[in-house]
Amino acid sequence: MVSLSWPDSLSSSVLSHENIVALIVFFIVGSLIRFYQKRRDLANIPPGPKPWPVVGNFGGFFIPTFVQRRFGQQAESTDVNAAVNLMKKAEVYGNVYSLFVGSQLVVVLNGYEVVKDALSNHPEVFSDRPIIPAITIMTKRKGIVFAPYGPVWRKQRKFCHATLRSFGLGKLSLEPCILKGLATVKAELLRMNEESGGAGVDLAPLINNAVSNVICSLILGQRFHHEDSEFSTVLDLMVRGLEICVNSPAVLINIFPLLYHFPFGVFKELRQVEGDITAFLKRIIAKHRETLDRDNPRDLTDMYLIEMLAKQDAGEEDSSFTEDYLFYIIGDLFIAGTDTTSNSVMWFLLYMVSHPDIQDMVQAEIDEVVGRDRDPSFNDKGSLPFTEATIMEVQRLTVVVPLAIPHMASERTEFRGYTIPKGTVVLPNLWSVHRDPTVWDDPDRFNPARFLDDERKLLRKECFIPFGIGRRVCMGEQLAKMELFLTVTSLLQAFKFRLPEGAPPPPMHGRFGLTLAPCPFTVCVSPRR
Repeated sequence: MVSLSWPDSLSSSVLSHENIVALIVFFIVGSLIRFYQKRRDLANIPPGPKPWPVVGNFGGFFIPTFVQRRFGQQAESTDVNAAVNLMKKAEVYGNVYSLFVGSQLVVVLNGYEVVKDALSNHPEVFSDRPIIPAITIMTKRKGIVFAPYGPVWRKQRKFCHATLRSFGLGKLSLEPCILKGLATVKAELLRMNEESGGAGVDLAPLINNAVSNVICSLILGQRFHHEDSEFSTVLDLMVRGLEICVNSPAVLINIFPLLYHFPFGVFKELRQVEGDITAFLKRIIAKHRETLDRDNPRDLTDMYLIEMLAKQDAGEEDSSFTEDYLFYIIGDLFIAGTDTTSNSVMWFLLYMVSHPDIQDMVQAEIDEVVGRDRDPSFNDKGSLPFTEATIMEVQRLTVVVPLAIPHMASERTEFRGYTIPKGTVVLPNLWSVHRDPTVWDDPDRFNPARFLDDERKLLRKECFIPFGIGRRVCMGEQLAKMELFLTVTSLLQAFKFRLPEGAPPPPMHGRFGLTLAPCPFTVCVSPRR
């Protein structure tokens, strides 16, 4: 993740109007040649809409939000336009169909049975990751999330998962760490609400900090105060970077990769965001290296450095355990461990202020089981079926990663009667899985009771997969479940949340970056007596 920039003198001389035009013509001609060469080689691929040369189906399916807003387009689900459109097109082309982004073949999987068949029954073929220029340039295909499937990825993931579990991942021993952060959140909410004078407060910064501090304690061995300006800036940069990659002209990097190096606009901003986050994480790694005690590891970073040094001492010159790889792993875990869970919490609170009757029912159950005199525990989960059903229903409707992280076919294969060429990008449309009317009754309606049986006991549904499925399933699933449960139960035990007086209902369509985040909203917070 090295930030590149060009001197003004160089950019002014190199990027003359004539050179820009020549560069664009070069890209178009090259893309046309590649496009028609690929089309001749693609026999028996899934059906789909006819693509345009150069751009493919990019305009029809993946119209970024910035383009829609530019031309005044509005839709109920504007920021999940891609996931919704992809689901609707399945009605025309079937649950397995193809389209093109530029000259790249993309196969879209809709519905639970198809997604499960591909990711669970054919994991060796569909567990790889594609080269997405905007991502690959920054991650170098290292880390956990975007690294290619293979022995290096398996070894790195196994080490990280085992190490995180040794520090409490998915275990009750991590509960005090989560509750400590929530105590700060509750104290700050009281102060902020008093200062707002009833105008409402934005919960997002506090929630982001509390959630991020949990993963930071595991991988970095430290917590950051909510008023730490540097850490707050990094969290903001993380959100901004994800938005730029999806909802700005920077998305065109995926068709014309050299745009990444352009010295203006969002392209320059993206490199600056990347550079600032890189500097922050590398300072922390350097500090760990300087203070490392092999006999007393403090966190995942220490454990990784110890493993790296042990392999060096053993003479393993080709080991994948390097400080460079560690940097990308930390970046993955830092971002993935913050963005998805904090968005899930914010979605839950948005649904609670939008459905105050459900909020009352959740609070009544918490009062009956937990009371007001102690903090909720993860052990209470089995005794709070309606609360758990409400969390699951919010996750079903919002699908924090609607299109999952793109997969790729690692070899040519036959799937459901079609030929999927090697290198095909595969999009599992999790939005369609959770909105499929053949398995969910009235799927667009918020109804927590769908996860309860006639005896009001929790129903586990196979087609509920908010953390994905297959070998690329979210590594932090257990941590996310614990954080989400403890956060929402602790907050609803202590506070009543409502919209500011006279405020219109917040939009429910969300903002689509790499993940689906709720649109900004404010709430009034009042202590429960």
